[in-house]
Amino acid sequence: MIQRRFLLAAPALLLAPATAKAWPDRSITLMHGFGAGGAADTICRLLAPALGENLGKPVVVEPRPGAGGNIASLALSRSPADGHTLGLLTGSHGVAAAFGKANGFDPVDGFDWITIALRYAFVCVVRADSPYQDLPALIAAARRGAGAVQYGTLGPGSSHHLTGELLSAAAGIQMTPVPYRSDVAGLTGVLGGELPVMISTTVGAMSMLQDGKLRPLAVTSARRSRQLPQVPAAAETLPGYESTTWAGLVTPKGAPLAVQERLHEAMVAVVSQPALKQRLEELVDGEVAPTPRADTRGVLVTEIAKWKALIAARGLTAE
Repeated sequence: MIQRRFLLAAPALLLAPATAKAWPDRSITLMHGFGAGGAADTICRLLAPALGENLGKPVVVEPRPGAGGNIASLALSRSPADGHTLGLLTGSHGVAAAFGKANGFDPVDGFDWITIALRYAFVCVVRADSPYQDLPALIAAARRGAGAVQYGTLGPGSSHHLTGELLSAAAGIQMTPVPYRSDVAGLTGVLGGELPVMISTTVGAMSMLQDGKLRPLAVTSARRSRQLPQVPAAAETLPGYESTTWAGLVTPKGAPLAVQERLHEAMVAVVSQPALKQRLEELVDGEVAPTPRADTRGVLVTEIAKWKALIAARGLTAE
């Protein structure tokens, strides 16, 4: 009887591999929400070839810039949850969620959270000939009157904006945010004299810092950075201050659990490659430290709560 049952089942067993589709069975799209040459785009273009090699199919980067990354987030949330469309989200996603700017999608539960792979800080910069020699001088100038100092951001409700607001709160001052379309546009404004201060990622500012056109006042990490060891951390002037952003991998909600686990495994393997890990950490002047898949959603929820508290305390809007 056992032998007869096995023989009856054998044709089905032989047919199963032919009818089931292995994942991935075609190229994979890696979407992000920012312009070419910025931190998100550069990170994606470093990750894509290595992920493609690990997964056995090409990974194609697709920028969908606009609305602080929300255009890409909306498109991603509406994509098929089959593992062939992925998203690289950044700290701006959590900031937008805190402001209630995530229109048309759930910023937390509209996605399956694979890992937050990178964390990095900002740098506060001025033109080389600026009268602000250091962060205490900038704070002193701002204390002369509310709005006396302007600083560049990537618009209301961006990570750059809240980093500046957190600085204002810690110092007991009120600086005025000025929106720009990109780090490069804001830094160009600083060089041209139309803007005194820019809060930028080091991806955007590093070349201008290296050639002496800009002067760094402080980094926003808790400690001095490896790329700019001579630059004080803002916490050296304002104890306890820290503002960082991140980059992480997600899928649309409902991706098969096996796909999520395989993606996490691939990301950890890829960013652990010594050469790529070093390149990523140098690029963003930050840390590669992938979160466990099961913990990643909770990290985002905690961060949204932190930003919501600051928004409420400062009476901020994203308009």
